[in-house]
Amino acid sequence: MSVEVETQGGVTLVTLRRPGVRNAVDAATAHALHAAFVAFEQDDSAHVAVFQGAGGHFCAGWDLQSGARLLADGVTPEALADTLDFTADTVHPPGPMGPSRLQLSKPVIAAIEGAAVAGGMELALWCDLRVMAEDAYMGVFCRRFGVPLIDGGTVRLPRLVGLSHALDLILTGRKVEADEALRMGLCNRVAPAGQALEAALALAHQLAAFPQATLRADRASALAAEGLPLQQALLQEWAGGRECLAEALRGASRFAAGQGRHGEF
Repeated sequence: MSVEVETQGGVTLVTLRRPGVRNAVDAATAHALHAAFVAFEQDDSAHVAVFQGAGGHFCAGWDLQSGARLLADGVTPEALADTLDFTADTVHPPGPMGPSRLQLSKPVIAAIEGAAVAGGMELALWCDLRVMAEDAYMGVFCRRFGVPLIDGGTVRLPRLVGLSHALDLILTGRKVEADEALRMGLCNRVAPAGQALEAALALAHQLAAFPQATLRADRASALAAEGLPLQQALLQEWAGGRECLAEALRGASRFAAGQGRHGEF
């Protein structure tokens, strides 16, 4: 199987396993990844997902060998576009790389070893948080072959690192190693080589232990506030937060009873 799913309490681990092609994604794998994350979203016992690639690499992007086979089989660009169109499915829209057009209500953490490039970088950008091994790297490597960013790269990258950094990476396709990625905000944590998964799982279990309704409401507000006028964003924040006041009162009672004093988690 190219996609494996494992549960660890409230944490779901999704593993992309095509090591022979550095976990490049073909159509069948994209479908399997999409299905795995839709299932995560629908599982009430799952709070946080960790997304990793097997065999020392996160993902090398779209499987160009499969693209070459499409051309050899006479598939036209128009026919290919029709297979990638997602406008008919507004509930769980699929992306060419699988889950890249899903808008989940729960966080996903990328555990990045080795390459997260081209469409693989777009999958990493789709995640809420990115933990990179110190020898891992990202880059719009598809620039060399004329493959466009159609899994959210041109949308999410500027939002994460700003337009100037984003255009530098998008236009040049250059390699970005972990230390630079951390400086520009492209990743959130850097772990020792070979330990990205361990660090990502620890972070995921930390998030899964928090009261979930409030965590999800705050996450949703932060994601939806992009580009909104301040007053509208504040109203939206309040609409989500007011639904969590019962949870807040329970938390206040735990604090009054002695839990979480002095900033302890």
